[in-house]
Amino acid sequence: MTTRRFMQLNVFSHETLLGNPLAVVIDGDGLDDATMAAFARWTNLSETTFVLPPTDPAADYRVRIFTPAGELPFAGHPTLGSCHAWLAAGGRPRRDDEVVQQCPIGLVRIRRGADRLAFAAPPLQRTGAADEALLERIAHVLRVPRRALVQHQWVDNGAGWVAVMLPSADDVLALQPEFGGVRDLMFGVVGARPAGHDTAFEVRAFFPTPQAVIEDPVTGSLHAGLAQWLIGAGLAPPRYVAAQGSALGRRGRVHVARETGAGGDTFWIGGDVAGCIEGEVRL
Repeated sequence: MTTRRFMQLNVFSHETLLGNPLAVVIDGDGLDDATMAAFARWTNLSETTFVLPPTDPAADYRVRIFTPAGELPFAGHPTLGSCHAWLAAGGRPRRDDEVVQQCPIGLVRIRRGADRLAFAAPPLQRTGAADEALLERIAHVLRVPRRALVQHQWVDNGAGWVAVMLPSADDVLALQPEFGGVRDLMFGVVGARPAGHDTAFEVRAFFPTPQAVIEDPVTGSLHAGLAQWLIGAGLAPPRYVAAQGSALGRRGRVHVARETGAGGDTFWIGGDVAGCIEGEVRL
C-alpha cells in the first residue's frame, strides 16, 4: 500500500454540505482498475476520482471517474472538483487562465475565473426528440400525465442523458417519482421560473444504480447538455443560473454561459467548490 493525498469536496455550492460531494485521490498513479473500483464502492459517493499524469501532451492532468457501479467517460462535478484538488495540491497548468483535463471522453477545458471554475461542455453525442415509448415510461415513473412533458430532447454528451421539461419549476419540485422495479432509466427534468428569481430553472436528475434509480444532488454533465439544448432552442437566455438539489435539502447552483467565438459556440458550466476533508489514504 502507498500513502496518497486525498480530498473530499463540496461541488456546485459555496456552502459546505449543500452541494454534491466528491472524493478525490490526488496521487492515483500506480493504482489498478480493481483497486479504483473498490475504493469508489467503499466511499459510496456518486463519484470518486483518481488524478493521474496525462498521456496526452496537450493535457495538464488526467482523471478517471468511478461511481460505485463502474467507470464514467465524463462527469461534471468530478471535473470541477478534480481540477480544484489538483490546483490545491500544487498543480501548475500550462496557462494561467485555463486547465486542460484528460478523461476518456477526450480533452476538457476548464476556465479559472476570478470566483469559480467552469468547464467547456463537451459536444453532444446524441440529440433529437425522445421516442414516445420512452416518454410514456418517464411520465409513468414521475406520476404525471404524458402531456405534462411539454418539451423533450436527448442531451447525451457521453453520460447518456435524456431531458424533459415540465411547465414550471414548481411542477419539478412537486414531483414524487415512483420507480418501483425500474432500473434502467436515466433522465433529467427541468422547469423554468418566472423572471425576477435568482435562478432561471429548477433541475432534478435521476440515474440507475445496481440497487435502484436514485436522485443526484447536482449534475454537471446534465447541465452541460441542457445548456446546449435550452439556449440553442431559445428556451433559455445565453447566461443563466440553474438550481438543483432543492428536493434533497441541497442548494446547488450551476452557472451557465454561452460564448460565441471564431470557432463557434462554447457553453461554460461553472460552480463553486468548497473543501471539506483533506488528508491521506492508504491504497
